[in-house]
Amino acid sequence: MSSTGYPVYEFHTSLENYQLHKLNQMLVFLLQENEFYRNKLAGITLPLLSREEMSRLPFTTKQELVDDQKQFPPYGKNHTYPLKSYSRYHQTSGTSGKPLKVLDTKESWEWWETCWEEVFRSSGVNQNDTVFLAFSFGPFIGFWGGFEAAKKIGAFVIAAGSQTSKERLATMMENNATALLCTPSYALHLAEVAEEMNLDLPNSSIKKIITAGEPGGSVPSIRRQIETAWGAKLYDHVGMTEMGAYGYSCREQNGIHVNEAQFIAEIINTDTHEPAKHGEKGELVLTNLGRYGYPLVRYRTGDIVINHREKCPCGNHFRFLPGGIIGRADDMVVIRGINIYPSSIEAIVREYSEIKEFRIVYYTSGDMDQIKVQIETTDARAEKKLSTQLRERIGLRIETEIVEAGSLPRFSMKARRVVDERNNKVTM
Repeated sequence: MSSTGYPVYEFHTSLENYQLHKLNQMLVFLLQENEFYRNKLAGITLPLLSREEMSRLPFTTKQELVDDQKQFPPYGKNHTYPLKSYSRYHQTSGTSGKPLKVLDTKESWEWWETCWEEVFRSSGVNQNDTVFLAFSFGPFIGFWGGFEAAKKIGAFVIAAGSQTSKERLATMMENNATALLCTPSYALHLAEVAEEMNLDLPNSSIKKIITAGEPGGSVPSIRRQIETAWGAKLYDHVGMTEMGAYGYSCREQNGIHVNEAQFIAEIINTDTHEPAKHGEKGELVLTNLGRYGYPLVRYRTGDIVINHREKCPCGNHFRFLPGGIIGRADDMVVIRGINIYPSSIEAIVREYSEIKEFRIVYYTSGDMDQIKVQIETTDARAEKKLSTQLRERIGLRIETEIVEAGSLPRFSMKARRVVDERNNKVTM
């Protein structure tokens, strides 16, 4: 859409008025047709006359959606239309609890494709590219939207499906793929496998990498490591099964733009639930504007971002989140009075190319909670440097431990690098 105006009937208006129009249009529809939101929005007077009036709308949480599906199995009451209207089934990865079932109508799925087209546009992927999707194509939504949108823009699309990492690399090279879609963790793992196969990745045909599923694509140390290994430029993308493909990086590669033509973004203080101040960390709250089959109003994503009102130097006027997603509210733990986000530790670990893989372990010693980082490396100096950097930048003494090469798990989907052994409870 043009930065100068957004179409509402016969005229063009500002982004804020456009969002407000789309929001009121959806809310009227939901009060009529969606039982989940008819109950949540009971007593709300419409139309909303300003963005500030959104505060009258209640937040939606993932736990509400999970409880709704437990009470009204299998799909809950937030699926607006009769079941026969839906054509796509997906479910969340389950990394933070019971998987959530999400259905899309044909129209809602086309909306997903539209959102992904913006991701490709920002990363320069077009009809001249051969797009390789290193993705398992199961019920997790992952890169399904990217697959459909790549076909829509006319690119040549290769879905790797159930291939092994070695098979994927071979297929990629044989077909001169130019764009790779995968998680940051898997991009690093593929580079590790390519080294074992004596493949020259920096001189391969891959020139663009789009990552999703983890925060790493917007973390400078992780991005540098991936770009160095592949000789390609990395672009980040963020989305959620239950919300949609809401954000993407740009040529500046220093954060994420929220696609405000399709989503309304708010950032709230996690304690007060009031709008976060400029420069303050807060929780990202999103409303999708084009997914009537599975709408979400003021959804608390659990993603921690920095509230930043300045525009990105790239010229994109959509809301900019410097550093992208910097953590998850449900991932944060307090160790000896210090708030710990696993993504903050990963950002430091990835500054050392000598470290092939890592894992974070929380455990209890005596009556005190402790933390250690296990690493695969053959360089003892890297381990000592890492220990110092963790202490200086996290503000806590964190034990580092070298483990046997190849002993830590690798991931093709969302990585789970945290083991919680506190009070003898172990989760991955």
